[in-house]
Amino acid sequence: MSKDSLTYYESIGHVSQLMLTAARQGDWDTLIDAEQCCAALIQRLQAMDEPDSALGPVGRKRKQQIIRRILAEDAEIRNLAQPWLRQLETHLGHARRARDVQATYR
Repeated sequence: MSKDSLTYYESIGHVSQLMLTAARQGDWDTLIDAEQCCAALIQRLQAMDEPDSALGPVGRKRKQQIIRRILAEDAEIRNLAQPWLRQLETHLGHARRARDVQATYR
Protein backbone atom coordinates (compact mmCIF):
# COMPACT_ATOMS: atom_id res chain seq x y z
CA MET A 1 0.00 0.00 0.00
CA SER A 2 1.48 3.31 -1.00
CA LYS A 3 0.96 6.87 0.15
CA ASP A 4 -1.56 7.15 -2.69
CA SER A 5 -3.79 4.53 -1.10
CA LEU A 6 -3.48 6.23 2.29
CA THR A 7 -4.61 9.43 0.57
CA TYR A 8 -7.73 7.58 -0.57
CA TYR A 9 -8.39 6.44 3.00
CA GLU A 10 -7.98 10.04 4.17
CA SER A 11 -10.39 11.22 1.47
CA ILE A 12 -12.93 8.55 2.37
CA GLY A 13 -12.61 9.61 6.01
CA HIS A 14 -13.22 13.24 5.07
CA VAL A 15 -16.33 12.36 3.05
CA SER A 16 -17.53 10.19 5.94
CA GLN A 17 -17.32 13.24 8.22
CA LEU A 18 -19.34 15.24 5.67
CA MET A 19 -21.94 12.48 5.62
CA LEU A 20 -22.18 12.52 9.41
CA THR A 21 -22.57 16.30 9.47
CA ALA A 22 -25.31 16.09 6.85
CA ALA A 23 -27.11 13.35 8.80
CA ARG A 24 -26.92 15.37 12.01
CA GLN A 25 -28.47 18.33 10.17
CA GLY A 26 -31.10 16.19 8.45
CA ASP A 27 -29.69 17.20 5.08
CA TRP A 28 -30.51 13.94 3.31
CA ASP A 29 -29.73 15.21 -0.21
CA THR A 30 -26.18 16.12 0.81
CA LEU A 31 -25.85 12.81 2.62
CA ILE A 32 -26.84 10.91 -0.52
CA ASP A 33 -24.45 12.94 -2.71
CA ALA A 34 -21.59 12.40 -0.26
CA GLU A 35 -22.35 8.67 -0.09
CA GLN A 36 -22.07 8.44 -3.87
CA CYS A 37 -18.72 10.25 -3.71
CA CYS A 38 -17.57 7.89 -0.97
CA ALA A 39 -18.58 4.84 -3.03
CA ALA A 40 -16.56 6.13 -5.99
CA LEU A 41 -13.49 6.65 -3.79
CA ILE A 42 -13.85 3.15 -2.38
CA GLN A 43 -14.03 1.69 -5.89
CA ARG A 44 -10.83 3.51 -6.87
CA LEU A 45 -9.10 2.32 -3.72
CA GLN A 46 -10.15 -1.27 -4.38
CA ALA A 47 -8.87 -1.02 -7.95
CA MET A 48 -5.39 -0.16 -6.63
CA ASP A 49 -5.08 -3.66 -5.12
CA GLU A 50 -1.86 -2.94 -3.21
CA PRO A 51 -0.57 -4.94 -0.22
CA ASP A 52 -0.62 -3.39 3.26
CA SER A 53 3.11 -4.05 3.60
CA ALA A 54 3.94 -1.25 1.16
CA LEU A 55 2.66 1.36 3.62
CA GLY A 56 4.86 0.64 6.62
CA PRO A 57 3.93 0.52 10.31
CA VAL A 58 3.08 4.22 10.70
CA GLY A 59 0.90 4.19 7.61
CA ARG A 60 -0.85 0.99 8.68
CA LYS A 61 -1.58 2.51 12.09
CA ARG A 62 -3.01 5.63 10.43
CA LYS A 63 -5.12 3.45 8.12
CA GLN A 64 -6.53 1.58 11.13
CA GLN A 65 -7.38 4.86 12.87
CA ILE A 66 -9.19 6.13 9.79
CA ILE A 67 -11.14 2.90 9.38
CA ARG A 68 -12.18 2.86 13.05
CA ARG A 69 -13.40 6.46 12.81
CA ILE A 70 -15.29 5.71 9.57
CA LEU A 71 -17.01 2.73 11.18
CA ALA A 72 -18.02 4.80 14.21
CA GLU A 73 -19.34 7.57 11.96
CA ASP A 74 -21.19 5.03 9.83
CA ALA A 75 -22.94 3.63 12.91
CA GLU A 76 -24.03 7.11 13.97
CA ILE A 77 -25.20 7.95 10.44
CA ARG A 78 -27.31 4.78 10.40
CA ASN A 79 -28.87 5.67 13.76
CA LEU A 80 -29.68 9.17 12.54
CA ALA A 81 -31.01 7.99 9.18
CA GLN A 82 -33.27 5.21 10.46
CA PRO A 83 -36.24 7.47 11.35
CA TRP A 84 -35.97 9.21 7.98
CA LEU A 85 -35.80 5.88 6.15
CA ARG A 86 -38.85 4.58 8.02
CA GLN A 87 -40.73 7.77 7.14
CA LEU A 88 -39.69 7.41 3.49
CA GLU A 89 -40.79 3.76 3.45
CA THR A 90 -44.17 4.73 4.91
CA HIS A 91 -44.60 7.49 2.34
CA LEU A 92 -43.67 5.19 -0.53
CA GLY A 93 -46.00 2.53 0.81
CA HIS A 94 -48.89 4.99 0.88
CA ALA A 95 -48.11 6.13 -2.66
CA ARG A 96 -47.94 2.51 -3.87
CA ARG A 97 -51.28 1.69 -2.26
CA ALA A 98 -52.86 4.79 -3.81
CA ARG A 99 -51.62 3.73 -7.27
CA ASP A 100 -52.96 0.21 -6.69
CA VAL A 101 -56.38 1.58 -5.73
CA GLN A 102 -56.45 3.89 -8.76
CA ALA A 103 -55.45 1.03 -11.05
CA THR A 104 -58.18 -1.17 -9.60
CA TYR A 105 -60.95 1.36 -10.25
CA ARG A 106 -59.94 2.48 -13.74
